[in-house]
This record gives sequence, structure tokens and C-alpha cells, in this order.
Amino acid sequence: MRTTDALPPSIHRAVLISTTVLALAGCGAMTAQNPSSALKPVNAVEIAPDARVMLKGADVVAYFTLGKYVQGSPAFKSTHEGVVFHFSNAEHKARFDAAPAQYLPQYGGYCANGIVYGIPWGGDADTWRMIDGKLYIFGGQASKDGFELDLKTNLALADKYWKEEVQGANSFIQRGKRLVFKVPHYKTGEELAKAVAEAKARKP
Repeated sequence: MRTTDALPPSIHRAVLISTTVLALAGCGAMTAQNPSSALKPVNAVEIAPDARVMLKGADVVAYFTLGKYVQGSPAFKSTHEGVVFHFSNAEHKARFDAAPAQYLPQYGGYCANGIVYGIPWGGDADTWRMIDGKLYIFGGQASKDGFELDLKTNLALADKYWKEEVQGANSFIQRGKRLVFKVPHYKTGEELAKAVAEAKARKP
């Protein structure tokens, strides 16, 4: 008998899904998102020669200094906690080097709305919002709209799941777990889209 045969069906299913997710993810993505540092996990990708580059090379300082998304360049890069950051100019690199924690996106740069459900997934550098001086990234406008339906509650939920589950965890294992064992307040994309449409319809 295999070890998994003795598990309850729900656990057995979670093991199978997690194994499949890990297999599909590939070593490159696994390495990129899970540095052996305090930043684990991060929304990073491999951009040769670097194993993990935050937000596909977006300039994280530009959100704070210019108020917009700007793509960085490997000509101006810094490494912090095993993660490489690209910048659009030398000034932004110097600012980051002087105080990196000040410019880090929340929740490892993953979609903030995903973290509301304990799922470290997605996050597009060009969809973002500053809240109380902190940078939040979203996986597209629909995710941002869903998050903003109840900003206070969703911030509290995202903070809770990040601190209690996601921070320090393997991104792929955590993702697989929460795609099977969904949080009580879980909403599908369709449900969120409907709620956003209804909220917009109520506005004068």
C-alpha cells in the first residue's frame, strides 16, 4: 500500500494536487520564487544570468518617487536578501541600496487580492496601488477592483494570511494547499466580478 492510500480523501487530493503543481512549476520557477532568505516567497522570475528578479525587473523605487510603473534595466541592479532588483537609473538604485525595506512591495510582490485567500499567485507590476506609503501589487485590474471592494477588511485578511501562513513558506506548496483547502471567505473570479459590477451599479 502506498502511503497516500491511507490518507483521508481530502488530504490525498491535496497531496496529489501539490505534487502536480510542483511538477508543472519546474525548477526555474521554484528557485526564482523561493530564496533562502527573509524575503521568501517572492514574485520573481529568472532573467539570465540572475536566478530571481523581482517583478520581472520593474523599478520598485519609481512607484514612490515618480508615482508610476517604470521598467528597470539590468544595467542598474542590486541584490537584496538573495533577490535581484532592477532600476531605471543610478539614483533609484542608490535610494534602494540606502533603505531597501522602504521600497519592497507588500506580500512579496504577489497579488494582494490573492493573499487575502492565502494564495501567493500572480502580480502584475503595472497594476498597483500605494496605501499608507506601502506598495501593493495586483494581478490585473479585476483583482485590484475586488480588493478595493472592502479595503479595510481585505488589508486585514491579507496581513493575517501573509503573517500566519504565506511568509516563509514555499510558494508552490502554499498555493496548492489553499487551492484545495479554501479559506471560509473564498470567492471565485466570477463571484468577485459580479460583486464589483454590483458595487459600480450602486454608485450614482
